[in-house]
Amino acid sequence: MWAVELGLCGPPSPLHHQKKLFFPSRVSQSFNKNPGTCRASQTVDLFQSVCPEVVVREARIEDCWEVAETHCSSFFPNYNFPLDLLLRVNRFVGLLHGFSAPPPGYMRTCLVAITSSSNNGFLFLGSEGFKNGGFDGMFSFRMGSIAGILTVDTLADFLPRKGPLRQRRTGIAYISNVAVRKEERKKGIAKMLVAKAEAQAQSWGCRAIALHCEADNMAATRLYQGRGFRLIKVPEQANWPHPKASPGTQFQFMMKLLNTSNIAKH
Repeated sequence: MWAVELGLCGPPSPLHHQKKLFFPSRVSQSFNKNPGTCRASQTVDLFQSVCPEVVVREARIEDCWEVAETHCSSFFPNYNFPLDLLLRVNRFVGLLHGFSAPPPGYMRTCLVAITSSSNNGFLFLGSEGFKNGGFDGMFSFRMGSIAGILTVDTLADFLPRKGPLRQRRTGIAYISNVAVRKEERKKGIAKMLVAKAEAQAQSWGCRAIALHCEADNMAATRLYQGRGFRLIKVPEQANWPHPKASPGTQFQFMMKLLNTSNIAKH
């Protein structure tokens, strides 16, 4: 198992706050035309899977570059060279750093949907004479095999705190950073990722799983309601935490209780 948490999103600099980037759960409708602004969009699909060759698993170190590329191409599609390359490198470094363990008592992992129908190329870095620690030669990164990504954790950064001491919630997993490559959408991949996240949360002993969804994105709402998530009304004047996003973005909070009868087996 490995853990990943990406850095904060938003202008002016995508290279700041490397370790706290979470995006709410939504279906991509349109992206802000201003390349300096992140819409904090989840890119997911709405159809039942018809691709039995898709496998959802936890990410590995060799997946890091492709996960970073999938993340950036989905959430920052209007960034141009060289900023897009810098952003991808920044995400890649953040992912490598994410292989370290989360804080004691908490769990965090990145799930990837692997499809055998994708174009499996390789990106090689280094040379035959390159040495790094006990590794010789070149590092290779598979390209084109990851169709979608999702992050799930128990850190409770975006859950309301409890008690006068503002303690973190426990026993609730949180979904973020859901993205499916454009060419792989409408195949049920997002549903597979969410189902796997639910199973992962249950294996951690969580009693519920939660996420944020943009309020004006009905497609995303239908997707998560189809998985059994319910809208949770935020009390008036409540200062509940929510993901960073473009100014004016409104969120709705969704949660699902977990039990053996409503978790898909994978």
